[in-house]
Amino acid sequence: MRIKLLGAHNSESQNTRCMCLLVDGILAIDAGSLTSSLTFEEQFSLKAVLLTHSHYDHIRDIPAFAINLFLGQKSTEIYTHQAVFDTLTQNFLNSPVYAAFHKLPEGQPAVNFQLVQPSHPFQIGEYSILGIPVNHSVPTLGFQVKDSRGRSFFYSGDTGNNAASVWKSISPDVLFIEVTGCNRWLELMEKTGHLTPALLKKDLLTIKQLKGTLPRVIAVHLNPHDEAEIKSELAALSGELAIQIEPAYEGMVIDL
Repeated sequence: MRIKLLGAHNSESQNTRCMCLLVDGILAIDAGSLTSSLTFEEQFSLKAVLLTHSHYDHIRDIPAFAINLFLGQKSTEIYTHQAVFDTLTQNFLNSPVYAAFHKLPEGQPAVNFQLVQPSHPFQIGEYSILGIPVNHSVPTLGFQVKDSRGRSFFYSGDTGNNAASVWKSISPDVLFIEVTGCNRWLELMEKTGHLTPALLKKDLLTIKQLKGTLPRVIAVHLNPHDEAEIKSELAALSGELAIQIEPAYEGMVIDL
């Protein structure tokens, strides 16, 4: 299984893109940089898109993706939960803003929504998917993706600190977990349901206590304006916990 980071940040610039993971070229998770990072043919090759939550930087490319599919006479499944479906269909794919590509009057819809039930595993091709509710300011699912060989990763979406019950439910080989802010913003990050390196430490210690070891950890959703500070604090945390915590970047590839 090959995971490529199309976007690794929480805001867009010439050098940074919003969150989007690409798995084996056929499965995407979140859509912060889905169309801006892929050719039309690569977009048409996608079998499914998973969406973690309704914040703009995670769903922003769905309308553009939908029109590309429509113009290319293609169709793709979008797996998400009720809150995200409501946001997209009421505020984006609603005709006044953009065409309702999920319910075209004639022909096949460009996007077909499949509603995910939290904590109920489902299958997309060879991948076994499990959506786990995580702590954020809006309803959010983190996704564990496991291939037919049993290799797996967990992508947290946006999240603050989670209860032990979340980490009991998964056993990934790689953990993609958001670290949006540096420790100077700890109070604000706690209020808005995000992590800093100091807050990440709490969850990693919980995982280690439950599992006896830690998976490979990759920090995503970095704030570019504080990135140098975040990286410095992550390096210090890596030394303290005697593990490697890798800051994500656009184009980063992880092979499992």
